[in-house]
Amino acid sequence: MSNRLFQGVIHQMRDAIDRTIGVIDETSVIIACSELGRIGEVNESVTAESLTATSTFVVNGYTYRSFGNRPRPEYAVFVAGNDDAAQKYAMLLAVSLGSIKQYYDEKYDRGNFIKNVILDNILPGDIYLKARELRFNSDVSRVCMLIKIVSKSDISAYDVIQNLFPDKNKDFVININETDIALVKEIRTGIESKDLEKLASSIVDTLSSEFYTHCVVGIGTTVSGIKDLARSFKEAQVALEVGKVFDTERTIVSYDNLGIARLVYQLPTTLCDMFLKEVFKRGSIESLDQETLFTIQRFFENNLNVSETSRKLFVHRNTLVYRLEKIKKLTGLDLREFEDAIVFKVALMVKKYLSANPVKY
Repeated sequence: MSNRLFQGVIHQMRDAIDRTIGVIDETSVIIACSELGRIGEVNESVTAESLTATSTFVVNGYTYRSFGNRPRPEYAVFVAGNDDAAQKYAMLLAVSLGSIKQYYDEKYDRGNFIKNVILDNILPGDIYLKARELRFNSDVSRVCMLIKIVSKSDISAYDVIQNLFPDKNKDFVININETDIALVKEIRTGIESKDLEKLASSIVDTLSSEFYTHCVVGIGTTVSGIKDLARSFKEAQVALEVGKVFDTERTIVSYDNLGIARLVYQLPTTLCDMFLKEVFKRGSIESLDQETLFTIQRFFENNLNVSETSRKLFVHRNTLVYRLEKIKKLTGLDLREFEDAIVFKVALMVKKYLSANPVKY
């Protein structure tokens, strides 16, 4: 559709500008031109890198000016000549075509519509009206994933993810900011959380192994109505935030599997501080050394089983019992008792949360 828009403007401008004018895309193909025979011609002298120029540039006797509102400009206008008039014509055409493209995107582009939905930039009452106008299927199941780039290479992660999900009628890849990319994925009914995690894992592995770009992925819950996509997106954001505090080792965090961490994350920090003081009346949690904390962690991982934990730690059973007795003496909590173990587990999570979010009075 953009090609037809651009060609319409170029056709009207050709009488006012007595020169060859046109538009080239990021694949070096001329998509609109005052000389109709040149449409579809490949100009290898102008590459995608050329389009990143912030000012006009001259190639083979033509003046170019980039435009477009994606993460990087995806089009450039060209005007025959390299004089001041060519430069002015190129700048005027770039402003005009850029504004027309933006208007078209806001009114007709499905990707831009989805972006406005997940970012809450559209009134709830207008969502279904706009969906009908765009002939958008509102009733299928979709899920929102948020991909946060931790360390990047020269490769555009946005372009890579777009290539992984080429069906632009069902899947939408949206650039949120420099580090965050949202994927709104249409899914079949019956898809489970583990299947979504496998999909997220394939994104992480592709970016890491093939393009040396490291990322983490937050997964929201599956929704059936388009209006609920904003909720799925917010859940993906929460999943990443909670994972950053409680599960720093994981690259994929699903909102469905946050468990008690989600509850702790929503508590006021002052309340958390009071809870820690009440739990550790005898002695502070800081009095436990790293070896003791490591023992506690393994004890929880092995479901409070003394024999299994001692085997995994390569220590005698009595040594582990001695350590647990020491913890009981310091804190007043016997981790072999289920209720005390729950309190201690929550206390450790609260301590992690407070370390990431200091108490504010």
